[in-house]
Parts: sequence; C-alpha cells; structure tokens
Amino acid sequence: MPYRKTILVPGEIYHVFNRSVARLPIFLTEKDYQRALEVIQFYSFIKPSLRFSHYNRLPTESRYKFLDDLFKNGKKQIKLLAFCLMPNHFHLLIKEIEENGISLFIKNFQGSYAKYFNIKNDRNGSLFQSRFKAVRIETDEQFIHVARYIHLNPLTAFVLKEIKDLEEYSWCSYKEYIGKSKMEVAEKEQLLTYFSSIEKLKSFTADQMDYQRALETIKHLALE
Repeated sequence: MPYRKTILVPGEIYHVFNRSVARLPIFLTEKDYQRALEVIQFYSFIKPSLRFSHYNRLPTESRYKFLDDLFKNGKKQIKLLAFCLMPNHFHLLIKEIEENGISLFIKNFQGSYAKYFNIKNDRNGSLFQSRFKAVRIETDEQFIHVARYIHLNPLTAFVLKEIKDLEEYSWCSYKEYIGKSKMEVAEKEQLLTYFSSIEKLKSFTADQMDYQRALETIKHLALE
C-alpha cells in the first residue's frame, strides 16, 4: 500500500477526494446520490452501534428513532464543511476531530457505498481507487478557494452548463449554503464567517466559474 504523503491531524482541515476505478460511473440514479449522502452523514459519527446497511433495514419508525438519538447523543469524528458528488468521483472538505477520524470515515463511507452499489448492479470488486487523496488546508485564502473549487466542480466538468444550474444541483453543498436545500449535510458556520451575506458568497463563487474551467489558477491549492 502506498505511503500517504499528507499526515492527517485532529483539528486540521483537508480537501479529501477520490474517484472510481477506471473512472467507472458510480452514481447512476438520484437514489445512488441520496444513498451516498445518507452514508456520509451516518459515518461522520464515531462507531454507530449499527452498520448503515443494518440501520437501513430497520422499520421506518425505528430508523427515525435511531437517527434522532445518533444526532442528539453521538460524537462526531469529522466535521464536513463542503462536499460535491460527481458521476465518478467525490470532493469533501473535512475537519478531522478525532484521531484517524478521516481515515475511518472514508473507509466506512466507501465500503458501505461500494457494497450497496455492487449488490444493486450485480457487480464484484473494488469500486474506488485504493487510497483517497488529502490536501491540508494551510491558510484562510486556501480554505475559501478550495470550498469554491469544490462547489464549482459540476460546472468545471461541464456536468452543468450555467451557474444558475448549480443552485439546483442537489449533490453539492452549494445548494445548502444558499438556503435552497432541505438537506443539512454540511456544517456551514465556518465558511459563512468569511462572507457578510449569502449574496457575497454567491458572487464569490460565480466570479471564478470561467477561470476555473481552465483549472490553472487554483489547481495548486486544491490538488496534489
């Protein structure tokens, strides 16, 4: 197994990303994306008493009760600050809270989702590349630029055509940040402190759309 160049340390923030093996599409339907987000929320907590697959088979009322208790009494191992799910990869902006929190979180997320995907599609074998990548966020400037990089990813990859389309893309935390999503997957407080209003955040995001499509100006901040 290759050695990780970036050491993951509690209290630090990282841009974490990975893609599928052979760039295989891994989110084929809305149900797939929704499942991934539910697994992400679930395994942000330290050692839930049930695996997600077992939790998901509980009767509806029991699931609500379990999840309510997890959110009220569970302890987080990571804090998810921004995210974007793409057809064959994902980007996450994560603060590690507990020792090995990010590694355990990614292991559980990828393992759980891969099992679901393989069963659903009568498939065997690995779904994600063997080791996720992580880049430590070192400055405030890098933090807000990487958050924007993550939010603009569907436009960078031409999955979406125009910035207004991003406001309706449910698999990216941008929709949460601008108040158009019913989901609350990302913890938004830290990023929002850099902007005096949601309109300022929207302007900051939109300003770099065309530039980012060339990927040159912030690639050194976002990627290894």
